[in-house]
Amino acid sequence: MDDTEPRDRTSLMKGAKDIAKEAKRQAVKKVNKVVDRASDEYSHSRAYHRFQDEDDADFYSQPEGNYEGNHANDEEGSSDATEGHDDEDEMYEGEYQGIPSDSKPGDGQVALGRPVADGLKDRRELESERQADEEELAQQYELIIQECGHGRFQWQLFFTLGLALMSDGVEVFVVGFVLPSAETDMCVPDSSSGWLGSIVYLGMMVGAFFWGGMADKVGRRQCLLICMSVNGFFAFLSSFVQSYGFFLLCRTIAGFGIGGAVPIVFSYFAEVLSREKRGEHLSWLCMFWMIGEIYASAMAWAIIPHYGWSFSMGSAYQFHSWRVFVVVCALPCICSVVALTFMPESPRFYLEVGKHDEAWMILKQIHDTNMRARGQPEKVFTVNRIKIPKQIDEFVEMHTESSNAVSKVIFRVKTELYGIWLTLLKCFIYPVKDNTVKLAIVWFTLSFGYYGLSVWFPDVIKHLQADEYASKVQLHNNELTEDFTFNFTLENQIHTNGVFINDRFVNMKFKSVTFINTTFQNCYFEDVTSVGCFFRNCTFIDAFFYNTDIDDSKLINTKVTNCSFHHNKTGCQMTFDDDYSAYWVYFVNFLGTLAVLPGNIVSALLMDKIGRLSMLGFSMVLSGISCFFLWFGTSEAMMIGMLCLYNGLSISAWNSLDVVTVELYPTDRRGTGFGFCNALCKFAAVLGNLIFGSLVSITKAIPILLASSVLVGGGLVGLRLPDTRSNVLM
Repeated sequence: MDDTEPRDRTSLMKGAKDIAKEAKRQAVKKVNKVVDRASDEYSHSRAYHRFQDEDDADFYSQPEGNYEGNHANDEEGSSDATEGHDDEDEMYEGEYQGIPSDSKPGDGQVALGRPVADGLKDRRELESERQADEEELAQQYELIIQECGHGRFQWQLFFTLGLALMSDGVEVFVVGFVLPSAETDMCVPDSSSGWLGSIVYLGMMVGAFFWGGMADKVGRRQCLLICMSVNGFFAFLSSFVQSYGFFLLCRTIAGFGIGGAVPIVFSYFAEVLSREKRGEHLSWLCMFWMIGEIYASAMAWAIIPHYGWSFSMGSAYQFHSWRVFVVVCALPCICSVVALTFMPESPRFYLEVGKHDEAWMILKQIHDTNMRARGQPEKVFTVNRIKIPKQIDEFVEMHTESSNAVSKVIFRVKTELYGIWLTLLKCFIYPVKDNTVKLAIVWFTLSFGYYGLSVWFPDVIKHLQADEYASKVQLHNNELTEDFTFNFTLENQIHTNGVFINDRFVNMKFKSVTFINTTFQNCYFEDVTSVGCFFRNCTFIDAFFYNTDIDDSKLINTKVTNCSFHHNKTGCQMTFDDDYSAYWVYFVNFLGTLAVLPGNIVSALLMDKIGRLSMLGFSMVLSGISCFFLWFGTSEAMMIGMLCLYNGLSISAWNSLDVVTVELYPTDRRGTGFGFCNALCKFAAVLGNLIFGSLVSITKAIPILLASSVLVGGGLVGLRLPDTRSNVLM
C-alpha cells in the first residue's frame, strides 16, 4: 500500500508534464498563427474581411437575432469580471488544472498549466502583443462601425463638432479685426502695437499641443468640453476689461483654450466614421472653419464701424462697438459647449484604454440611433465582444497625502505633461517617424505661406488706400484766421505757419490734421475730438480747453502759455465714422472668405475619388504658382482678385492635410500627433505675420518668392506621404 502511493504520484506527475508540454505546444502554435495572420493582414493592406472567416477567434460574431455566449449576454455588454476574457482560455469542470501545491513557484519559474503573467514578460514582448491586438481591433472596429451605419448620430456629432471648429475660425479672425480698434481704444503706443496678434497665436500653439496630448489620455469629449469652456469664458471676459495688459491675458488664455479644437474635433469625428465615409465627411466638416471666417467677417463689417453701438460710464469706462463684436463672436463657442454635453465619448478611445463595457454601450447607442432614424428600430446590435488591446501598466510616482493642494496640483500637471511628452516621443519612432517629419514640413510650409500672405494682402490694400488718401491732402500756408467759429470737421489737412486769433472750435473733429509752426491766441476749444491730429512746434497763448482730448501726446514741441484745461477727456478717443477704410477692409475679408466656398465643395466631393495626396500636393503647388500673379496687382481691385484666387486654391490643401493627419496616426497618439502638427502651424503663422508684415512697404519680390517657394516645396513633400484612402483607422 505504501509502495503504490509513490508510484501513483510519480505517474500523475509524469502525466501532468505530458499534458503541460502538449498545452505549451498548442499555445505556441496558436501564437505563431496569430502573428502570421497579423503579418499577412498588414502586408495585404489590412483586409479586414478575413475576420469573418476565423474559427479560432470569438471576438466578433453575428448570430441570428441574438448574442452568443452564456446567460451574461442577457444584459447589455459584458461584465467587468469577464472584460477581455477569451472563451478558449476557460477551464471547464473535469479539465486538468495542474497539480495543487502549497509551495509557490520560485523566481523565474511558472506554475505548470498557467499562462505567463504580464509581470514576468519583457516590455518589448508586451508591446508586441499590444500591437497585434491593435491590428485586430482596427479591423474589427471597422466592421462594427459599418454595422452601426451612417445616419442621425453622425450628423448630430457633425453639427456639434462643427460649432467647435467654427469657433476656431472665428478666433483667428477676431484677432485681426479687433487689433487696430483695441490698440487705439486702450491707448497702446506704436512700440507695443502688434503684440495682440502674436501672443494669441502663441497661446493657440501651446493649447494645440497640450489639449491634443490630453485627449489621448483622458478622452476626446472631456478635453474638448474643457478647452471650449475656457475659450468661451475668457473670450467673453475680454470684451469688458479696460486694461491692455488684462486684455492680452484674456485673449491669450482664450487662444490657449481654442487651440485644442482642431486636433480633437477631427480625431473625435474620424473615430465614428467608416472608411468609405471618412474622407468626404471630414472634408464637409472643414467647411465650418470657413463658416467661422464668414461669420467673423460679416459681424465685423456689420458691427465694428458703427460707433453708435457703444456706451460709456463717464470717460473712464468705454464699451465701444468692437467689444460688442467680441461678445457676438463668443456665441458659437458657447453653443458648442452646450451641444457637447449631450454627446458621448469616442468609443474608439474607450476601447484603447480598456473600457470595454462603456465602448460597447456607446456603439449600441450609435447603432440604435441610426436604426430608429431609418425606421428599423427592431434591428438588433449583434456585437457581443470587442477585442481590447493589452493594457501595459506604467510606473507612476506616488505623491504623499500630507502635501498641500497647490503642490498636488503642480505634481499632477507635471505628471500629465510628462505623459504627453512620452506620447509625443512615440510619434518619432518607427513606423510613424517618417510620416511625422513629412507632416511637420507640410503643416509648417502651408501655414507660413497662407497666414503670411493673409496678413500681406490686407496691408498692401491699406497702403494703396493710404497712398491715395495722402495724395488728396490739402495744404494751407501762412493763413490768418480771426473771430471765426469752427463747428465742422477738418480732415486730411496740413496747416503751416498759420495764425488763429479769437477763434472758437466748438463741437468739431480733427481728422488727420497737422498744424506746424502755428500760433493760437485767445482761442476757445470745447467738445473737440481729434483722430490723427498733431500740433508740431506750435504756440498756444491764453487758450481755453474744455472737454477735449488734446493732451501732451498731441502737443509735440509745443509751447503753452497761460492756458487752462478743464474736464479733459481721458483715454483714447476713437470713432469709426472717421475711419475711411473700416468698411472696405472688412468687406475685402468677407469676399476672400466667400471665395473659399467652391474649393471646399470640390474637395469634399473629390476627396475619396482622386485621393488625399493628389489633392494636397497639387493644391499647394497651384497656390504657389498663383502667387506670381501678384506682380500685376497695382490696384485694389486686382489685389482683391488675387486674394480670392489664392484662397480658393489653398483651401483644398487644408482639407486634405486634416484628413491625412487623422488617418496616419494610431488612436493612442492621434490627438498628440495632430496637436503637435497644429502647434507648428500656429508657430509658422506667427513667423509669417512678422516676416511678411515687415515687408509690406519695402518690396513685392521677397514675399512673392518666399511664399511661392515654401508652398511648392511643401506640396512636393506632401506627395511623398503614404496614401491612406484604403486603410482602416489604426
